[in-house]
Amino acid sequence: MEPRPDDLSTSQALVIDSHATSRSILVAQLREFGLGKVVQCVNTTAARKLLEQERFDVVLCEHAFESRGFSGQDLVDDLRRNQLLPFSTVFIMVTAEATYAKVADAAESALDGYLLKPHSANSLGERLYQARTRKLSLREIFEAIDNGNFDQAARLCLQRFAAKGPFWLYAARMGADLLLRTGQFEGALTLLNAVIAAKPMLWARLGIARTLLESGQASKAASALEKLLAENPDYADAFDMLGRAQFELGKHPQALEAYQSAAQLSPHSITRAQNFGMLMAYVGDRKQAEQLLERTVRMGMDSKMLDCQALVLLAVLRLESGDKKALLRCQEDFKRVAARSADPLRTERQAATIAALVQVQEQQYPAAVDTAKMLAGQLTTPEFDFEAATNLLALACVLAQRRVSIDKIEASIDALGMRFCTTRALSELLITAAAAHPAHAERIRACNAQITKITESAISLSLHGDPRGAVDNLLAHGHTTLNARLIDTAFLVLQRYGDTMEGGASRMAHVQDLRSRFAPAHGRSVLGEPQRPAGALMLRTGGGAKARALPGWQPAEPPIPRHAFLPPGLLPSDPP
Repeated sequence: MEPRPDDLSTSQALVIDSHATSRSILVAQLREFGLGKVVQCVNTTAARKLLEQERFDVVLCEHAFESRGFSGQDLVDDLRRNQLLPFSTVFIMVTAEATYAKVADAAESALDGYLLKPHSANSLGERLYQARTRKLSLREIFEAIDNGNFDQAARLCLQRFAAKGPFWLYAARMGADLLLRTGQFEGALTLLNAVIAAKPMLWARLGIARTLLESGQASKAASALEKLLAENPDYADAFDMLGRAQFELGKHPQALEAYQSAAQLSPHSITRAQNFGMLMAYVGDRKQAEQLLERTVRMGMDSKMLDCQALVLLAVLRLESGDKKALLRCQEDFKRVAARSADPLRTERQAATIAALVQVQEQQYPAAVDTAKMLAGQLTTPEFDFEAATNLLALACVLAQRRVSIDKIEASIDALGMRFCTTRALSELLITAAAAHPAHAERIRACNAQITKITESAISLSLHGDPRGAVDNLLAHGHTTLNARLIDTAFLVLQRYGDTMEGGASRMAHVQDLRSRFAPAHGRSVLGEPQRPAGALMLRTGGGAKARALPGWQPAEPPIPRHAFLPPGLLPSDPP
């Protein structure tokens, strides 16, 4: 039997409001609608902890919390960005008329609805009904996503968009995300332009910039984003994406400025504060970076959103400032945060790095050298990524500054540079990370020049009629360096000439094996764990939707609700 969107008898709700009277009114109305359980919170910090640990079917959140400056929008944005708010949860923002326009803009991707004060029970009931109707209407699409069948999900989205079926705009947004996820950039651009032609949505314009960025056109993406921000200067997601575009172009000062703008627009967003602080630690003012990361750690210590890498960078900065107590406190904080990590290998490397930094502070140099050697010994493993490379560089530099020698460290720095100098931005970042010891920085710079020379030589061979020689050259160097740029260049040459090349199939199999093990290694964001790309919906997969499904999804007869809050037959077709 089809589930009913007005049946809330098996649901539980969370009401977040610092005003006791407003909170009690919302709680009473929800209970009148028949909700089985209603939990109350007076601030977003407590609410964040609850939402990270427990499932709620309905969340009503006040937008403004004047006493702390932390808005409800900050909360929902961080939850969505970190995949902590499942599809099944209805999230409605409660706001005053004065902030309506700002909330409506921000709500395009993150919210299921907003409720203007003062509101009636019927207004709240309408928002709940509309949000739950949309979720149930799109159930087939989300089930396909949850099962990993992205092609089917994309087809369903495109069919609904073409037919202008219920919630066609939301379906188009999901469809664009799915096309981007599977690398179908032309299809995504076609869909997003069709959306803009039908209704000029901000998320669609941002989606076009994201498509340009993910298809390797960072300069065009930056131009599109600058135009978008000129018209919408408070669009934090656009600043997030502009920061990434400028970073990929190697324009670190401009990237810092964009990330700073995003952080200022949502000052209590853990992820945005973290991104800004991390990039500042890599390429900006180290003292300011220490202050930014310390604030981020205080803000996010009890949250799943705090990334362990923020504490590694903070430990490096505290060693530089000579604050032993702060460094030891950083190590203790890391232990608390690491207990929540889902990547034990990454956490082990980070813990070893922080322990070595403490050993340097305490002048236990042999133990710190052993850790550096251990990390260097992992340089050729697929799991050793760009982040691990920057941490090893930081440790090598602090030891070099203290004139502590590490056996064969020059060879390790060369191996690191040859593997991870894959793009201009990442090469410059490695050089900056090694700036504390100019000799190491110079070795990285030489590695970058050598990788560029190998790539250009192979491309020249291909252009002069010897694509097989180009592939063989790239494969030979790819094997010895594990450099993703060389491996991917060999892949691109084979894509173009492999069908006419003797032994093309075997070479392609060889390249694909290298790509599967080493080409993605440089791809993790240097700003910690991968997050939702700016503007993306971050669709949950792998059982998320089933594990946290809407009450009533199972084909069972639902109980009669105590209060049917909308007339039967009312089915809104798309959210405002």
